[in-house]
Amino acid sequence: MSATPLSTGGLLIGARWRRSSRSTGMNNCVEAAALGRGLLAVRDSKRADGPAVLFTGPAWGGFLAHVRADPSR
Repeated sequence: MSATPLSTGGLLIGARWRRSSRSTGMNNCVEAAALGRGLLAVRDSKRADGPAVLFTGPAWGGFLAHVRADPSR
């Protein structure tokens, strides 16, 4: 899997973040927001003003497939 830096160009302004259903109550949560243009943003809920990682649909699907293939992660 490769990564290409993308400029958010204001895409995160007004994003509707959703917390992962697999997050625990220990504040170690992952949040995601659909941004349009086929992009998904993922961030650490503890750093709401911090950076987000942007994925295209196929890249997110590949990431999930990789994680699901090794449940010990």
